[in-house]
Amino acid sequence: MLGYGFSRLTSPMDDVPRVTGIGGIFFKAKDPAALKTWYSTNLGMRMVQSGSNFQWYQGADSTKKGFTLWAPFRETTKYFLPSEKQFMINYRVVKLDALLLKLKAAGIFPADTVESASYGRFVHLMDPEGNKIELWEPNDVEYAKLGTIVSK
Repeated sequence: MLGYGFSRLTSPMDDVPRVTGIGGIFFKAKDPAALKTWYSTNLGMRMVQSGSNFQWYQGADSTKKGFTLWAPFRETTKYFLPSEKQFMINYRVVKLDALLLKLKAAGIFPADTVESASYGRFVHLMDPEGNKIELWEPNDVEYAKLGTIVSK
């Protein structure tokens, strides 16, 4: 059993394009600023401009930071369209371009084009039930720099 656990940490899966975890949970709120204040005051969540970041260390390399973002959006946001849902999950991925080729071969096409920012690359898909999802190939080093901006 123990050998299996160690073999998973050094798995050849590191080269396979895939989801590696939850990058963020995004949801609609009537008053995102007030909701962030409530969560901060009552649950101790430290806020940055976009929400609250949960920092953790990547299992296979405990020297690498990773982040999961909790982010309320205005309930009038168009960012979730064409989904009618009140939430969107952001998935951390590796090898985004290869993953998109794999999805295309399966007849699954992105809802938009890949966008790049200093902290990673993003693209959106619709799942079979009409949920918009975001794929994020992170640059955690640059993303960590954004965590110093605290919102009020």
